[in-house]
Amino acid sequence: MACERICHPLARIFVDTIYGKNQVMNTEPSRPLLDFRPSKDYFIGIDSDGCAFDTMEVKHKECFIPNIIRYFGLQAVSRYTREAAEFLNLYSRWRGVNRFPALLRTMDLLAEREEVRQRKFDVPRLPAVRKWLAAESHPGNPALEAVIAAGNSDCAELKLVLEWSMAVNRAVTDIVHDIPPFPAVRNSLEKAVKHADLMVVSATPSEALEREWAEHELSQYVSLIAGQEMGTKAEHLRIAAGNNYSSDRALMIGDAIGDLNAARDNQVLFYPIIPGAEARSWERFNQEALERFLSGNYAGRYQDSLIAEFETLLPDTAPWQNHQAKRM
Repeated sequence: MACERICHPLARIFVDTIYGKNQVMNTEPSRPLLDFRPSKDYFIGIDSDGCAFDTMEVKHKECFIPNIIRYFGLQAVSRYTREAAEFLNLYSRWRGVNRFPALLRTMDLLAEREEVRQRKFDVPRLPAVRKWLAAESHPGNPALEAVIAAGNSDCAELKLVLEWSMAVNRAVTDIVHDIPPFPAVRNSLEKAVKHADLMVVSATPSEALEREWAEHELSQYVSLIAGQEMGTKAEHLRIAAGNNYSSDRALMIGDAIGDLNAARDNQVLFYPIIPGAEARSWERFNQEALERFLSGNYAGRYQDSLIAEFETLLPDTAPWQNHQAKRM
């Protein structure tokens, strides 16, 4: 039975087949990105959550995770849900991943946990979401609304996930405010904007990004705020940097492996903000790395050493997985 239509101005972003094999993309959400034109010789893309702002911990611990437990009935295994979601989203190589794949990966980690299996707890597997993500290249609330509006037999599960995502957004609006940028961010932007076009490159919904950057008067330094609705970070960089800047004059600043991969996919330079050492990372950028970038002395041994340090601090195996392996 088809579910009721959700009225939303972006509900027609993807049309034709329910799961988008013949997707026709409405470019309106991406129009500001497509219309971007360079004004300087250098480009710097900057991630927001956990990179410019110390918002990752509060968003996940106070907004995402409580709603995962509530909406998916995980109260009986809440302790293990928190551990799985915190590891995945804050302390692992998946840090910064889009919320929908992150939700599935959290469920997978939970289902694999020995303590959860011992309790014979049935972890939701969310097959409809897996099917949707297998076909969807721009996972976000508008795209999910479009699938639900089309009507299909998986509607109940998809509606639940959309309700969860919208509840997360409401919690972020209610809870996440008055959080200043990391020390040295403002000084770094003030110095960098004299020489480079600056752009927010993020997987966070645009509404939250615009509010947070405006709240702390940082919007004045960036040419554009590109959020989840405008595509992936790799797409942001491809469209904005692409052929507009030489590869040694385009830089991505991020705190997650996904940011590094987006930079590599587009052959631009990368500066890591180290989780747990964000203030030190920004100070180093302000005092040292920015000048190296602008003078053409960033690529090579210097960049490689920063990335090597960054990658060692974000593991792909959870602590309890190592303990389970040792017991086997």
